[in-house]
This record gives sequence, C-alpha cells and structure tokens, in this order.
Amino acid sequence: MIKPDAVQNGHIGGILDMICKAGFRIVALKQTRLSAEKAGEFYAVHKERPFYGELVEFMSSGHLVAAILEKDNAVEDFRNLIGATNPANAAEGTIRKKYAESIGHNAVHGSDSDENAQIEGDFFFSGLEKF
Repeated sequence: MIKPDAVQNGHIGGILDMICKAGFRIVALKQTRLSAEKAGEFYAVHKERPFYGELVEFMSSGHLVAAILEKDNAVEDFRNLIGATNPANAAEGTIRKKYAESIGHNAVHGSDSDENAQIEGDFFFSGLEKF
C-alpha cells in the first residue's frame, strides 16, 4: 500500500517504478480512501498500541494506493525493498529511504506474512479485481 503521505507528495509513479523494477507483478491496483472506521478495521491488530489512534487518523487523512503484488518470495522481498520503518535507519535504495518522511509517515505498508498478505488483499479487492 502506498500511504497518504506518499500519494499527497506525488510519489505514486516513483514507488510503482521501484516495485516493477524489483521484479514484482502487479495483480491488483487501485487508488482509494479509507474512512476512519475502515482504517481502524484494517489496523485492528494494533488497537491496544499507543499509536493506534494516530495511525487510524493518518491512514484516513487522504488517498492511498492499494496493490497486490506477486513474485517468488514476495513478502520477504517486498519488506527488503521498502526498508526499515524509520527511514533514518532504512538502507540506501529502499522505498522508505527515498520517499518516507518519518516513522509515522513512512510512505508504504507491506504485509508481514503470506497469511496477512491474503487477508489484506481481500480487504481491498474483490475476486473480480485481481488479475
């Protein structure tokens, strides 16, 4: 997912270019906006964490781009491509090093497991939207 900060700052094309050049196939893609309720549902796993309210507010603050990507070893490779949550700690050549503003405004989200990738993909896309 390309988060609202990166969308607002005009980084959709650059981020998608990095994704494609890294060998990922885009199976589904759309620009959308989450209500606070839907953002809360998406990040429900973090509900007890102190940053949850701020996260929900941020993720419902503007448009985002949701995507489903395919590649062998996709989850691990994508997490390597996006870099550390804190862009100050992200490796050169990663999406967050190039496009993130801060820990909270870190440009992209990537699933942390194949299981969560399926759940998150189903959150945003119907079967008719996956190619």
